Amino acid sequence: MSGLSVGERGFLGRAVALSRESLVGGGTPFGAVVVVEGRVVGEGASRVVELVDPTAHAEVLALRGAARELGRHLMEDGVMYSSSEPCPMCLAACYWARVPRVVFGASSRDVALAGFEDLQLYRELALSAPERALRVESADAESGGAAREVLDGWVAGLPSPVVPKL
Repeated sequence: MSGLSVGERGFLGRAVALSRESLVGGGTPFGAVVVVEGRVVGEGASRVVELVDPTAHAEVLALRGAARELGRHLMEDGVMYSSSEPCPMCLAACYWARVPRVVFGASSRDVALAGFEDLQLYRELALSAPERALRVESADAESGGAAREVLDGWVAGLPSPVVPKL
């Protein structure tokens, strides 16, 4: 953390402040801010308990706020500052938003010591699909074909060819 500038420490400090504020309402201790061009464009504190929503993590809410503020879903020029190392879902959300950098305070180990399952989820995702606790199944040929037809229709309507991401 010694490599952070004064401004970056301030952004991380805001994320930590949001995590502290989350506790006041009976929430969990997580906060995050998205910064673009030196300005906070989205912030969030964990609202999982309050909203009864397992996806209402601080980073996800910060990305949603940034997207609304900027009118776009990609944050290729943004930085995510998070009070703790993002869980797998939040890290994936940063990838989906194309956030190029994440700066965090507490580590996943720290979070695990506080009773949260982030490290267990990271370990689970590293397993091959058959080894995972969550059973994920492919639909039958008819159902899968119907779903592929929708995808094919969408691709056919795009203005430029799709580059497969295999």
